[in-house]
Amino acid sequence: MTTIERTNELTLKGNPLTVIGPRLQPGDKFPAVKLTAPDWSAVDLASFSNHIRLISVVPSLDTGICDAQTKRFNEEAEKLGDRVKVITVSADLPWAQRRWMNDAEVKNITVLSDHAEMAFGDAVGTHVKEMRIEQRAVFVVDKDDTIVYAEYVPEIAQHPNYDAALEAVHKLLSQS
Repeated sequence: MTTIERTNELTLKGNPLTVIGPRLQPGDKFPAVKLTAPDWSAVDLASFSNHIRLISVVPSLDTGICDAQTKRFNEEAEKLGDRVKVITVSADLPWAQRRWMNDAEVKNITVLSDHAEMAFGDAVGTHVKEMRIEQRAVFVVDKDDTIVYAEYVPEIAQHPNYDAALEAVHKLLSQS
């Protein structure tokens, strides 16, 4: 299997980085991969099929923008109700994720780790080669696993477009 490496699409404070994996687009099927929950259990993303999903990808929960992004989507998840599953993915160790969730009192979202194999990052094109972290990204996926919104944030130290992602979720909710 050939590894896709993308250059000139991501920077950290202006310095270019390499991203591994395909750049997914609306209309593509969202890949089902296994991740690790904060209790170290395996979680298959396919288990979230039949739900609208907002998947927020962050480099590390222990940084300011990632912390803010995850807390923002946690607040939004409470408003969206049980028809939408909000999932945050990072390459942080599950222990660190559990500690962060307890400290931040995050209870409305599912937090999953890609630390073991970076299979998620490789499948969705968010694996930052030089740092073995995830590129900041947001995906909205419908009940049939089709991507309806995809944002790959080009600068790690930049927030995603929260409003555009939430608009995509609300559009799906209005159609179902």
